[in-house]
Amino acid sequence: MSVFTGNELNYLHEQPLGRLATVDANGNPHVVPVGSRYNSEADTIDIGGHDLAQTRKWRDAERHPRVAFVVDDVLPPWQPRSIVIEANAELLKNGGERFGPGFANEIMRLHPVKIVAWGIDTQRQSRTVGNGSV
Repeated sequence: MSVFTGNELNYLHEQPLGRLATVDANGNPHVVPVGSRYNSEADTIDIGGHDLAQTRKWRDAERHPRVAFVVDDVLPPWQPRSIVIEANAELLKNGGERFGPGFANEIMRLHPVKIVAWGIDTQRQSRTVGNGSV
């Protein structure tokens, strides 16, 4: 059973782009758009990219693996939808090639700790999942 609801999984499958937030060594936030995929085998969000292991987000996650990931959009006339995922990032040397040509072999695998979603299920969802340890 997934930590995500069925509607959340459908939404994540529809949205290939999200924003990843990390924190650098000085405590400065860093937010960037990233390609993502839901990994049903691990029940995680996998982040891919070009030259991923050479990026600031990768270095930040090496130092401090707690990250946040947001996927959102707005349907007309004004129906915002969003999933905010606080997660522990696991840095893996393989798996990114599944994202497509030009993507690095490395992936950042996000293990959800807290999920907040609105506009997706009938009511707003907010729940803690996993053990929250880094």
